[in-house]
Amino acid sequence: MEIALSAGTVEYTDTGGPGPVVVFVHGLLMDGSLWDGPVAELAGHRCVVPTLPLGAHRVPMRAGADLSLPGIAALLTEFLECLDLRDVTLAGVDTGGALVQLLMVAGESRVSRVVLASCDAFDNFPPGLTGKTLFLTGKLSPALFGVFMQQLRLRAVRRLPIAFGWLTKRGDAASARWIRSLLSEAGVRRDTVRVLREAAASPGILLEVAERLPSFDRPALVVWAREDRVMPPEHGERLAALLPKGKLVSVDDSYTLIPLDQPAEFARLVREFTAG
Repeated sequence: MEIALSAGTVEYTDTGGPGPVVVFVHGLLMDGSLWDGPVAELAGHRCVVPTLPLGAHRVPMRAGADLSLPGIAALLTEFLECLDLRDVTLAGVDTGGALVQLLMVAGESRVSRVVLASCDAFDNFPPGLTGKTLFLTGKLSPALFGVFMQQLRLRAVRRLPIAFGWLTKRGDAASARWIRSLLSEAGVRRDTVRVLREAAASPGILLEVAERLPSFDRPALVVWAREDRVMPPEHGERLAALLPKGKLVSVDDSYTLIPLDQPAEFARLVREFTAG
């Protein structure tokens, strides 16, 4: 499915169903398929998964669209409004977790609880070797950026720490899919470079957000990969401590992308959280 928003067309999936509404938010160079495993395990929930313009989207955004982190957070808010989603559990991982934090401090009324899973936080922006490498490549022109990213066609390159190697233990097939539109669509490359440049221009944005997180008085589940090499585990502890209704859960045998490495466990945690 797709929906026309102010910045452009956003593709999404929606399982329907009468159960709790969960909206899942992916990270940079990822699309909604990141969440396929947990969604398959959450029968009875209404799982809504947009593919945001973060580098693996297939439909380029309109010229002049605001592709800063706050701009994409505003696009996510617009998405919730246009679908009239209410009493939402908003779940984000990687940069998706940063977008969730932005909606938390904005006081978005449609969000009743959140799940922050191994995500950008505090001063870890850009996060790890992967984020720092991406931000550097964002300085290139869209054409040169595309040439540089051609290397990701090779599995050996995708598995490097500067690519997806420290983000997921088991998700290489997914990461190979995610780069297809980036490599084939000039408009997607243009959008991605703009996202990276806008993000690089605001390195302290999540520190500012963290100062306001204690105002979020709704239930918050912080899920962190115990072996995470990109998102420091102590950041999970700090986030949970900042949130008045925060709870921390650690997940074994996973890197940052818990929905890929431990989809059944992630779904179990979401199911228990939304039932509670």
